[in-house]
Amino acid sequence: MKVSLSLERSYSDDVAIMVDALRASTTITAAIENFKEIIPVKSIEDAEKLSKDLRATLAGERGGAAIKGFDTGNSPLDIQKFKGKVLVLTTSNGTRILEDIKAKTLIGSFVNAKAVALKALELADHHIEVVMAGVGGEFVIEDFLGAGEIIGHLKDEKLDEMALAALMASSDKMRVDDAVENSRSASGLRALGLGEDVEFSLKRDIYNKVPLYKDGIIKRL
Repeated sequence: MKVSLSLERSYSDDVAIMVDALRASTTITAAIENFKEIIPVKSIEDAEKLSKDLRATLAGERGGAAIKGFDTGNSPLDIQKFKGKVLVLTTSNGTRILEDIKAKTLIGSFVNAKAVALKALELADHHIEVVMAGVGGEFVIEDFLGAGEIIGHLKDEKLDEMALAALMASSDKMRVDDAVENSRSASGLRALGLGEDVEFSLKRDIYNKVPLYKDGIIKRL
């Protein structure tokens, strides 16, 4: 099985795992416990309209901060206070890239790394691509290391050089935690009073659920 790592854009026609460690992947994984469906939306306006039409819970952020008028932000901790049939979610990065991925799309992060890796192995025919969401098209260390955590459960497969680099970089848990906690993204979240989200997002394998994105909707596999 070939395993590759890319930033923002997916090239696989088989299985892809989207990683937005701080915080969309983590929030989606937490939310799928209490919602039957999660609908990721690019724009604030479309999210507002859709949530009104569906009478759905509305969550999202821009620049890390919760959007005024929404039920909640993109917090994996706060989202656990809500439940219902549908959650509409818009974020700066993770939800933005999902619709451009053509492969079977799973959503992973530190909190479900083992489960999403094993599910990808089960579904894939020849290629698993881990796709880092990044921030505005730019590399961020938390997605690289989150990808490495997932790839750690795929290490016996044929890794490309980027995937191998992520695996090696993520081998020391203490150094990974330190790097993520001191990242630009984490610093921005702490400035917004969301430091607990960073700590939660670094928990390992606390969920065995795997979100699947298909036809514009995220459901639990």
